[in-house]
Amino acid sequence: MPLYKSQNLKIYNTLSGEKEVFEPIHEGNVGMYVCGPTVYSNVHLGNVRTFMSFDVIFRYFLHLGFKTRYVRNITDAGHLTDDGNVENDRFVKQSRLEKLEPMEVVQKYTVDFHKVLEKFNFLAPTIEPTATGHIIEQIELIQKLIADGFAYETQGSVYFDVYAYNQKGLNYGELSNRNIDELFANTRDLDGQNEKKNPQDFALWKNASPAHIMRWNSPWGEGFPGWHLECTAMSTKYLGEHFDIHGGGMDLKFPHHECEVAQGKACNGTTPVNIWMHTNMLTMNGLRMSKSTGNYILPMELLSGENTFFEKKFQPNVVRFCFLQAHYRSVLDISNEAMLASEKGLNRLLEGVKLIASIQPSTTSSFSVTDWIQSCYDAMNDDFNTPILIANLFEGIRYINLLNDNSASLTAEDLKLFSHSISTFIFDVLGLKDEKGVENNNEKLEGVVNMLIGMRNEARANKDFAMSDQIRNQLIALGIQLKDGKEGTSFSIQ
Repeated sequence: MPLYKSQNLKIYNTLSGEKEVFEPIHEGNVGMYVCGPTVYSNVHLGNVRTFMSFDVIFRYFLHLGFKTRYVRNITDAGHLTDDGNVENDRFVKQSRLEKLEPMEVVQKYTVDFHKVLEKFNFLAPTIEPTATGHIIEQIELIQKLIADGFAYETQGSVYFDVYAYNQKGLNYGELSNRNIDELFANTRDLDGQNEKKNPQDFALWKNASPAHIMRWNSPWGEGFPGWHLECTAMSTKYLGEHFDIHGGGMDLKFPHHECEVAQGKACNGTTPVNIWMHTNMLTMNGLRMSKSTGNYILPMELLSGENTFFEKKFQPNVVRFCFLQAHYRSVLDISNEAMLASEKGLNRLLEGVKLIASIQPSTTSSFSVTDWIQSCYDAMNDDFNTPILIANLFEGIRYINLLNDNSASLTAEDLKLFSHSISTFIFDVLGLKDEKGVENNNEKLEGVVNMLIGMRNEARANKDFAMSDQIRNQLIALGIQLKDGKEGTSFSIQ
Protein backbone atom coordinates (compact mmCIF):
# COMPACT_ATOMS: atom_id res chain seq x y z
CA MET A 1 0.00 0.00 0.00
CA PRO A 2 1.44 3.42 -0.96
CA LEU A 3 2.32 5.69 1.92
CA TYR A 4 -0.08 8.46 0.83
CA LYS A 5 -2.98 6.23 1.84
CA SER A 6 -1.84 6.24 5.48
CA GLN A 7 -0.53 9.81 5.77
CA ASN A 8 -2.81 12.83 6.19
CA LEU A 9 -1.04 15.64 4.32
CA LYS A 10 -2.18 19.25 4.85
CA ILE A 11 -1.01 22.15 2.67
CA TYR A 12 -1.46 25.89 3.21
CA ASN A 13 -3.54 27.30 0.36
CA THR A 14 -2.91 31.00 -0.36
CA LEU A 15 -6.31 31.22 -2.03
CA SER A 16 -8.25 30.14 1.08
CA GLY A 17 -5.72 31.36 3.65
CA GLU A 18 -5.94 28.00 5.44
CA LYS A 19 -4.26 24.62 5.68
CA GLU A 20 -6.27 22.11 3.70
CA VAL A 21 -6.20 18.32 3.56
CA PHE A 22 -4.53 17.46 0.27
CA GLU A 23 -6.84 15.49 -1.97
CA PRO A 24 -5.46 15.18 -5.50
CA ILE A 25 -7.85 15.53 -8.41
CA HIS A 26 -6.84 12.07 -9.61
CA GLU A 27 -6.06 9.55 -6.86
CA GLY A 28 -2.39 8.64 -6.67
CA ASN A 29 -1.40 11.43 -9.07
CA VAL A 30 -0.11 14.97 -8.47
CA GLY A 31 0.15 17.76 -11.04
CA MET A 32 2.37 20.63 -9.87
CA TYR A 33 3.44 23.75 -11.77
CA VAL A 34 6.12 26.12 -10.46
CA CYS A 35 7.10 29.42 -12.07
CA GLY A 36 10.71 29.06 -13.16
CA PRO A 37 13.45 31.65 -13.79
CA THR A 38 13.57 34.49 -16.26
CA VAL A 39 16.94 33.70 -17.82
CA TYR A 40 18.46 37.11 -18.48
CA SER A 41 20.98 37.00 -15.60
CA ASN A 42 22.56 34.67 -13.04
CA VAL A 43 20.09 32.86 -10.81
CA HIS A 44 20.08 34.50 -7.35
CA LEU A 45 19.88 32.94 -3.89
CA GLY A 46 16.23 33.91 -3.47
CA ASN A 47 15.41 31.85 -6.56
CA VAL A 48 17.43 28.95 -5.17
CA ARG A 49 15.44 29.07 -1.95
CA THR A 50 12.10 28.98 -3.78
CA PHE A 51 13.10 26.13 -6.07
CA MET A 52 14.67 24.22 -3.15
CA SER A 53 11.37 24.39 -1.26
CA PHE A 54 9.54 22.87 -4.21
CA ASP A 55 12.31 20.34 -4.72
CA VAL A 56 11.63 19.04 -1.19
CA ILE A 57 7.88 19.09 -1.84
CA PHE A 58 8.44 17.13 -5.07
CA ARG A 59 10.66 14.66 -3.20
CA TYR A 60 8.04 14.15 -0.50
CA PHE A 61 5.27 13.49 -3.02
CA LEU A 62 7.49 10.87 -4.67
CA HIS A 63 8.34 9.37 -1.28
CA LEU A 64 4.64 9.04 -0.44
CA GLY A 65 4.15 7.09 -3.63
CA PHE A 66 2.38 9.72 -5.74
CA LYS A 67 2.97 9.65 -9.48
CA THR A 68 4.01 13.28 -9.78
CA ARG A 69 4.24 15.46 -12.88
CA TYR A 70 6.33 18.48 -11.88
CA VAL A 71 6.37 21.25 -14.50
CA ARG A 72 8.78 24.18 -14.05
CA ASN A 73 9.04 26.64 -16.92
CA ILE A 74 11.85 28.73 -18.36
CA THR A 75 10.90 32.31 -19.26
CA ASP A 76 13.05 33.01 -22.30
CA ALA A 77 10.87 35.55 -24.11
CA GLY A 78 11.27 39.27 -23.63
CA HIS A 79 8.29 40.72 -21.85
CA LEU A 80 7.14 44.03 -20.45
CA THR A 81 4.73 44.81 -17.68
CA ASP A 82 2.40 46.84 -19.89
CA ASP A 83 4.04 50.14 -20.67
CA GLY A 84 5.40 49.26 -24.10
CA ASN A 85 8.81 50.81 -23.44
CA VAL A 86 11.45 48.58 -25.06
CA GLU A 87 14.05 49.90 -22.62
CA ASN A 88 12.27 47.98 -19.87
CA ASP A 89 12.69 44.61 -21.61
CA ARG A 90 15.28 42.75 -19.58
CA PHE A 91 16.44 40.61 -22.50
CA VAL A 92 16.93 43.62 -24.75
CA LYS A 93 18.88 45.45 -22.02
CA GLN A 94 21.09 42.43 -21.29
CA SER A 95 21.75 41.64 -24.95
CA ARG A 96 22.91 45.25 -25.49
CA LEU A 97 25.04 45.16 -22.34
CA GLU A 98 26.77 41.89 -23.21
CA LYS A 99 26.69 42.47 -26.99
CA LEU A 100 24.98 39.14 -27.53
CA GLU A 101 21.92 37.98 -29.42
CA PRO A 102 18.91 37.58 -27.08
CA MET A 103 18.91 33.78 -27.47
CA GLU A 104 22.63 33.73 -26.62
CA VAL A 105 21.69 35.46 -23.38
CA VAL A 106 18.96 32.86 -22.85
CA GLN A 107 21.34 29.95 -23.42
CA LYS A 108 24.07 31.39 -21.22
CA TYR A 109 21.86 31.90 -18.19
CA THR A 110 19.78 28.74 -18.68
CA VAL A 111 23.03 26.76 -18.46
CA ASP A 112 24.00 28.76 -15.35
CA PHE A 113 20.62 28.03 -13.77
CA HIS A 114 20.95 24.28 -14.31
CA LYS A 115 24.55 24.21 -13.06
CA VAL A 116 23.61 26.00 -9.84
CA LEU A 117 20.62 23.76 -9.14
CA GLU A 118 22.72 20.67 -9.82
CA LYS A 119 25.22 21.88 -7.21
CA PHE A 120 22.44 21.89 -4.61
CA ASN A 121 21.26 18.38 -5.54
CA PHE A 122 17.91 19.33 -7.08
CA LEU A 123 15.85 16.69 -8.83
CA ALA A 124 15.06 17.65 -12.41
CA PRO A 125 11.41 18.56 -13.05
CA THR A 126 9.32 16.16 -15.11
CA ILE A 127 8.87 18.77 -17.86
CA GLU A 128 10.74 22.07 -18.33
CA PRO A 129 8.96 23.99 -21.10
CA THR A 130 10.02 27.37 -22.49
CA ALA A 131 7.91 30.42 -23.26
CA THR A 132 9.32 30.76 -26.79
CA GLY A 133 8.45 27.12 -27.49
CA HIS A 134 4.77 27.81 -26.82
CA ILE A 135 3.98 30.95 -28.81
CA ILE A 136 1.31 29.12 -30.83
CA GLU A 137 -0.48 27.99 -27.66
CA GLN A 138 -0.40 31.53 -26.30
CA ILE A 139 -1.87 32.97 -29.50
CA GLU A 140 -4.66 30.36 -29.40
CA LEU A 141 -5.50 31.34 -25.80
CA ILE A 142 -5.70 35.00 -26.78
CA GLN A 143 -8.03 34.21 -29.67
CA LYS A 144 -10.35 32.32 -27.30
CA LEU A 145 -10.32 35.16 -24.75
CA ILE A 146 -11.24 37.67 -27.49
CA ALA A 147 -14.02 35.40 -28.80
CA ASP A 148 -15.48 34.99 -25.29
CA GLY A 149 -15.47 38.73 -24.60
CA PHE A 150 -12.63 38.78 -22.06
CA ALA A 151 -10.04 40.54 -24.23
CA TYR A 152 -9.81 43.19 -26.93
CA GLU A 153 -7.34 44.24 -29.62
CA THR A 154 -6.09 47.81 -29.98
CA GLN A 155 -3.27 49.17 -32.15
CA GLY A 156 -1.75 45.74 -32.67
CA SER A 157 -1.81 44.85 -28.96
CA VAL A 158 -4.31 42.70 -27.03
CA TYR A 159 -5.40 43.32 -23.44
CA PHE A 160 -7.35 41.31 -20.89
CA ASP A 161 -10.53 43.21 -19.95
CA VAL A 162 -10.55 43.16 -16.13
CA TYR A 163 -13.81 45.12 -15.89
CA ALA A 164 -15.63 42.75 -18.26
CA TYR A 165 -14.28 39.80 -16.26
CA ASN A 166 -15.75 41.17 -13.02
CA GLN A 167 -19.02 42.16 -14.73
CA LYS A 168 -19.54 38.47 -15.51
CA GLY A 169 -19.56 37.65 -11.81
CA LEU A 170 -15.89 36.73 -11.50
CA ASN A 171 -13.45 38.27 -9.05
CA TYR A 172 -10.13 39.67 -10.22
CA GLY A 173 -8.15 40.11 -7.00
CA GLU A 174 -9.38 36.98 -5.17
CA LEU A 175 -5.92 35.41 -4.80
CA SER A 176 -4.18 38.49 -3.41
CA ASN A 177 -7.27 39.78 -1.56
CA ARG A 178 -7.35 43.01 -3.52
CA ASN A 179 -10.48 45.05 -3.99
CA ILE A 180 -11.20 45.83 -7.65
CA ASP A 181 -12.44 49.34 -6.86
CA GLU A 182 -9.20 50.09 -4.99
CA LEU A 183 -7.24 48.76 -7.92
CA PHE A 184 -9.00 51.13 -10.26
CA ALA A 185 -8.41 54.06 -7.92
CA ASN A 186 -4.70 53.48 -7.27
CA THR A 187 -3.19 52.71 -10.67
CA ARG A 188 -0.12 54.70 -11.72
CA ASP A 189 0.02 56.28 -15.16
CA LEU A 190 2.11 54.41 -17.73
CA ASP A 191 2.94 55.01 -21.34
CA GLY A 192 0.54 53.10 -23.50
CA GLN A 193 -2.37 53.36 -21.07
CA ASN A 194 -4.32 55.20 -23.75
CA GLU A 195 -4.56 51.87 -25.59
CA LYS A 196 -6.52 50.34 -22.74
CA LYS A 197 -10.16 50.51 -21.78
CA ASN A 198 -9.18 50.38 -18.09
CA PRO A 199 -5.84 50.97 -16.31
CA GLN A 200 -5.91 47.49 -14.71
CA ASP A 201 -6.20 45.66 -18.02
CA PHE A 202 -3.04 43.63 -18.56
CA ALA A 203 -1.27 42.77 -21.78
CA LEU A 204 -1.83 39.44 -23.48
CA TRP A 205 0.05 40.48 -26.62
CA LYS A 206 2.15 43.59 -27.27
CA ASN A 207 2.77 45.19 -30.61
CA ALA A 208 6.53 45.20 -31.18
CA SER A 209 8.22 48.51 -31.86
CA PRO A 210 11.03 48.60 -34.45
CA ALA A 211 13.55 48.54 -31.57
CA HIS A 212 12.16 45.35 -30.04
CA ILE A 213 14.36 42.39 -31.01
CA MET A 214 12.25 39.41 -29.90
CA ARG A 215 9.07 39.32 -32.02
CA TRP A 216 6.69 36.84 -33.58
CA ASN A 217 3.94 36.97 -36.21
CA SER A 218 0.37 36.93 -34.93
CA PRO A 219 -3.16 37.72 -36.20
CA TRP A 220 -2.63 41.22 -34.72
CA GLY A 221 0.75 41.86 -36.33
CA GLU A 222 4.34 41.33 -35.17
CA GLY A 223 4.71 41.34 -31.41
CA PHE A 224 5.39 39.28 -28.31
CA PRO A 225 3.28 37.67 -25.57
CA GLY A 226 2.48 39.22 -22.22
CA TRP A 227 4.33 37.85 -19.23
CA HIS A 228 1.32 36.29 -17.47
CA LEU A 229 0.07 34.38 -20.48
CA GLU A 230 2.96 31.93 -20.86
CA CYS A 231 2.34 30.13 -17.55
CA THR A 232 -1.36 29.65 -18.28
CA ALA A 233 -0.50 28.23 -21.71
CA MET A 234 2.16 25.83 -20.45
CA SER A 235 0.46 24.71 -17.23
CA THR A 236 -2.80 23.85 -18.96
CA LYS A 237 -1.03 22.10 -21.84
CA TYR A 238 0.88 19.73 -19.57
CA LEU A 239 -1.38 19.51 -16.51
CA GLY A 240 -4.84 20.20 -17.87
CA GLU A 241 -7.35 22.99 -17.35
CA HIS A 242 -7.67 22.09 -13.66
CA PHE A 243 -4.67 20.78 -11.71
CA ASP A 244 -3.52 20.29 -8.13
CA ILE A 245 -0.79 22.77 -7.19
CA HIS A 246 0.71 25.99 -8.55
CA GLY A 247 3.72 27.46 -6.76
CA GLY A 248 6.22 30.29 -6.83
CA GLY A 249 7.72 33.09 -4.78
CA MET A 250 5.37 35.38 -2.85
CA ASP A 251 6.43 38.27 -5.09
CA LEU A 252 4.53 36.55 -7.91
CA LYS A 253 1.19 36.47 -6.08
CA PHE A 254 0.23 39.81 -7.63
CA PRO A 255 -0.02 40.51 -10.45
CA HIS A 256 1.39 37.37 -12.07
CA HIS A 257 -0.59 34.63 -10.34
CA GLU A 258 -3.67 36.81 -10.01
CA CYS A 259 -3.64 37.21 -13.78
CA GLU A 260 -3.19 33.46 -14.22
CA VAL A 261 -6.31 32.80 -12.14
CA ALA A 262 -8.29 35.24 -14.29
CA GLN A 263 -6.95 33.83 -17.58
CA GLY A 264 -7.68 30.25 -16.52
CA LYS A 265 -11.25 30.98 -15.39
CA ALA A 266 -11.99 33.10 -18.43
CA CYS A 267 -10.62 30.51 -20.89
CA ASN A 268 -11.94 27.33 -19.36
CA GLY A 269 -14.82 28.35 -17.11
CA THR A 270 -13.24 26.70 -14.08
CA THR A 271 -10.71 27.53 -11.38
CA PRO A 272 -7.36 26.47 -12.82
CA VAL A 273 -5.67 25.38 -9.57
CA ASN A 274 -6.81 23.78 -6.31
CA ILE A 275 -3.89 24.90 -4.14
CA TRP A 276 -1.68 27.98 -4.58
CA MET A 277 1.63 27.83 -2.70
CA HIS A 278 4.02 30.75 -2.13
CA THR A 279 7.48 30.79 -0.61
CA ASN A 280 8.71 33.69 1.49
CA MET A 281 11.72 35.91 0.90
CA LEU A 282 15.42 35.46 1.67
CA THR A 283 17.34 38.13 3.58
CA MET A 284 21.03 38.45 4.46
CA ASN A 285 22.34 39.87 7.73
CA GLY A 286 18.82 41.01 8.58
CA LEU A 287 18.44 43.09 5.41
CA ARG A 288 16.73 42.51 2.09
CA MET A 289 19.15 41.34 -0.57
CA SER A 290 19.63 44.05 -3.18
CA LYS A 291 22.24 44.83 -5.82
CA SER A 292 21.66 48.57 -5.37
CA THR A 293 22.60 48.47 -1.65
CA GLY A 294 25.45 46.01 -2.10
CA ASN A 295 23.80 43.50 0.26
CA TYR A 296 23.89 40.84 -2.39
CA ILE A 297 25.64 37.57 -3.13
CA LEU A 298 25.34 34.99 -5.91
CA PRO A 299 25.04 31.26 -5.11
CA MET A 300 28.43 30.41 -6.63
CA GLU A 301 30.10 33.22 -4.65
CA LEU A 302 28.77 31.65 -1.46
CA LEU A 303 30.10 28.24 -2.49
CA SER A 304 33.51 29.52 -3.62
CA GLY A 305 34.11 31.87 -0.69
CA GLU A 306 34.78 34.74 -3.12
CA ASN A 307 32.77 37.35 -1.24
CA THR A 308 33.06 39.80 1.66
CA PHE A 309 30.11 38.52 3.72
CA PHE A 310 31.25 35.05 4.75
CA GLU A 311 34.59 34.04 6.30
CA LYS A 312 34.96 30.83 4.25
CA LYS A 313 33.43 28.83 1.45
CA PHE A 314 30.54 26.53 2.26
CA GLN A 315 29.56 23.23 0.73
CA PRO A 316 26.22 23.18 -1.16
CA ASN A 317 25.05 20.63 1.39
CA VAL A 318 25.54 23.14 4.21
CA VAL A 319 23.63 25.83 2.33
CA ARG A 320 20.78 23.42 1.65
CA PHE A 321 20.66 22.40 5.31
CA CYS A 322 20.65 26.04 6.38
CA PHE A 323 17.78 26.90 4.03
CA LEU A 324 15.64 23.96 5.17
CA GLN A 325 15.85 25.00 8.81
CA ALA A 326 13.27 27.69 8.02
CA HIS A 327 9.72 26.89 6.93
CA TYR A 328 9.11 27.77 3.28
CA ARG A 329 6.44 30.34 4.27
CA SER A 330 8.79 32.07 6.75
CA VAL A 331 11.41 34.71 6.02
CA LEU A 332 14.86 33.09 5.95
CA ASP A 333 17.86 35.15 7.04
CA ILE A 334 21.38 33.98 6.24
CA SER A 335 24.58 35.23 7.84
CA ASN A 336 28.10 34.05 8.52
CA GLU A 337 27.06 32.86 11.97
CA ALA A 338 24.01 31.02 10.62
CA MET A 339 26.12 29.23 8.01
CA LEU A 340 28.76 28.19 10.55
CA ALA A 341 26.05 26.87 12.87
CA SER A 342 24.45 24.97 9.97
CA GLU A 343 27.80 23.43 9.07
CA LYS A 344 28.27 22.25 12.65
CA GLY A 345 24.72 20.90 12.87
CA LEU A 346 24.94 19.07 9.56
CA ASN A 347 28.22 17.41 10.53
CA ARG A 348 26.60 16.20 13.74
CA LEU A 349 23.68 14.80 11.78
CA LEU A 350 25.84 12.96 9.25
CA GLU A 351 28.21 11.60 11.89
CA GLY A 352 25.20 10.17 13.73
CA VAL A 353 24.01 8.43 10.57
CA LYS A 354 27.45 6.83 10.10
CA LEU A 355 27.54 5.71 13.72
CA ILE A 356 24.36 3.65 13.43
CA ALA A 357 26.16 1.13 11.19
CA SER A 358 28.35 0.01 14.12
CA ILE A 359 25.50 -0.50 16.61
CA GLN A 360 24.66 -4.05 17.57
CA PRO A 361 21.04 -5.18 17.95
CA SER A 362 19.54 -6.39 21.20
CA THR A 363 16.74 -8.73 22.19
CA THR A 364 14.49 -5.86 23.24
CA SER A 365 13.64 -2.29 22.15
CA SER A 366 13.71 0.44 24.77
CA PHE A 367 11.90 3.05 22.64
CA SER A 368 9.29 3.03 19.88
CA VAL A 369 10.84 3.40 16.44
CA THR A 370 7.42 3.60 14.79
CA ASP A 371 6.42 6.53 17.01
CA TRP A 372 9.60 8.38 16.07
CA ILE A 373 9.04 7.67 12.37
CA GLN A 374 5.47 8.95 12.57
CA SER A 375 6.71 12.15 14.25
CA CYS A 376 8.84 12.75 11.14
CA TYR A 377 5.84 12.16 8.89
CA ASP A 378 3.70 14.41 11.09
CA ALA A 379 6.18 17.24 10.53
CA MET A 380 6.14 16.89 6.74
CA ASN A 381 2.39 16.32 6.70
CA ASP A 382 1.97 19.69 8.42
CA ASP A 383 2.55 21.82 5.30
CA PHE A 384 6.05 20.40 4.68
CA ASN A 385 7.47 21.63 8.02
CA THR A 386 11.18 20.92 7.45
CA PRO A 387 12.37 22.72 10.65
CA ILE A 388 10.28 20.33 12.79
CA LEU A 389 11.46 17.37 10.72
CA ILE A 390 15.08 18.39 11.31
CA ALA A 391 14.40 18.71 15.05
CA ASN A 392 13.00 15.17 15.02
CA LEU A 393 16.05 13.95 13.10
CA PHE A 394 18.31 15.37 15.82
CA GLU A 395 16.15 13.51 18.32
CA GLY A 396 16.95 10.42 16.26
CA ILE A 397 20.67 11.22 16.57
CA ARG A 398 20.20 11.41 20.35
CA TYR A 399 18.74 7.88 20.25
CA ILE A 400 21.75 6.72 18.19
CA ASN A 401 24.16 8.08 20.80
CA LEU A 402 22.19 6.31 23.55
CA LEU A 403 22.34 3.07 21.58
CA ASN A 404 26.08 3.52 21.09
CA ASP A 405 26.53 4.01 24.84
CA ASN A 406 24.38 0.95 25.55
CA SER A 407 21.92 3.23 27.34
CA ALA A 408 19.18 2.19 24.94
CA SER A 409 18.48 -0.88 22.84
CA LEU A 410 16.71 -1.99 19.67
CA THR A 411 15.92 -5.36 18.23
CA ALA A 412 17.49 -6.26 14.90
CA GLU A 413 14.22 -5.56 13.09
CA ASP A 414 13.72 -2.18 14.81
CA LEU A 415 17.36 -1.21 14.26
CA LYS A 416 17.09 -1.94 10.54
CA LEU A 417 13.86 0.09 10.31
CA PHE A 418 15.37 2.96 12.31
CA SER A 419 18.53 3.08 10.18
CA HIS A 420 16.57 2.96 6.91
CA SER A 421 14.08 5.62 8.02
CA ILE A 422 16.59 8.19 9.26
CA SER A 423 18.60 7.84 6.04
CA THR A 424 15.45 8.15 3.94
CA PHE A 425 14.36 11.41 5.57
CA ILE A 426 17.84 12.94 5.44
CA PHE A 427 18.90 11.93 1.94
CA ASP A 428 15.72 11.20 -0.03
CA VAL A 429 13.22 13.68 1.45
CA LEU A 430 15.47 16.61 2.45
CA GLY A 431 17.83 15.93 -0.46
CA LEU A 432 21.03 16.21 1.61
CA LYS A 433 24.20 14.35 0.62
CA ASP A 434 27.10 12.89 2.57
CA GLU A 435 29.76 15.16 1.09
CA LYS A 436 32.46 14.47 3.68
CA GLY A 437 33.66 11.46 1.74
CA VAL A 438 33.76 13.51 -1.47
CA GLU A 439 35.59 16.32 0.33
CA ASN A 440 38.16 13.88 1.73
CA ASN A 441 38.72 12.36 -1.72
CA ASN A 442 39.28 15.83 -3.19
CA GLU A 443 41.87 16.57 -0.53
CA LYS A 444 43.64 13.29 -1.30
CA LEU A 445 43.59 14.05 -5.03
CA GLU A 446 45.05 17.51 -4.41
CA GLY A 447 47.82 15.95 -2.30
CA VAL A 448 48.74 13.41 -5.01
CA VAL A 449 48.75 16.01 -7.81
CA ASN A 450 50.89 18.39 -5.75
CA MET A 451 53.34 15.52 -5.11
CA LEU A 452 53.57 14.93 -8.88
CA ILE A 453 54.06 18.67 -9.48
CA GLY A 454 56.98 18.53 -7.01
CA MET A 455 58.48 15.55 -8.87
CA ARG A 456 58.05 17.40 -12.17
CA ASN A 457 59.73 20.52 -10.77
CA GLU A 458 62.64 18.38 -9.57
CA ALA A 459 62.93 16.76 -13.02
CA ARG A 460 62.99 20.20 -14.67
CA ALA A 461 65.66 21.40 -12.28
CA ASN A 462 67.74 18.34 -13.24
CA LYS A 463 67.05 19.09 -16.93
CA ASP A 464 65.18 15.79 -17.22
CA PHE A 465 62.64 17.26 -19.60
CA ALA A 466 61.50 13.86 -20.83
CA MET A 467 60.28 12.98 -17.31
CA SER A 468 58.77 16.46 -16.89
CA ASP A 469 56.80 16.10 -20.13
CA GLN A 470 55.72 12.56 -19.24
CA ILE A 471 54.21 13.70 -15.93
CA ARG A 472 52.38 16.58 -17.62
CA ASN A 473 51.06 14.40 -20.49
CA GLN A 474 49.88 11.60 -18.21
CA LEU A 475 48.02 14.10 -16.02
CA ILE A 476 46.40 15.62 -19.13
CA ALA A 477 45.26 12.15 -20.16
CA LEU A 478 43.54 11.89 -16.75
CA GLY A 479 41.81 15.25 -17.25
CA ILE A 480 44.17 17.25 -15.02
CA GLN A 481 45.65 20.38 -16.63
CA LEU A 482 48.84 21.90 -15.20
CA LYS A 483 49.32 25.68 -15.41
CA ASP A 484 52.81 27.14 -14.97
CA GLY A 485 52.90 30.72 -13.66
CA LYS A 486 55.12 33.23 -11.88
CA GLU A 487 53.95 31.97 -8.49
CA GLY A 488 54.51 28.30 -9.37
CA THR A 489 52.42 25.51 -10.90
CA SER A 490 48.70 25.07 -10.28
CA PHE A 491 46.22 22.59 -11.71
CA SER A 492 42.62 22.37 -12.80
CA ILE A 493 40.36 19.38 -13.47
CA GLN A 494 38.86 19.47 -16.95
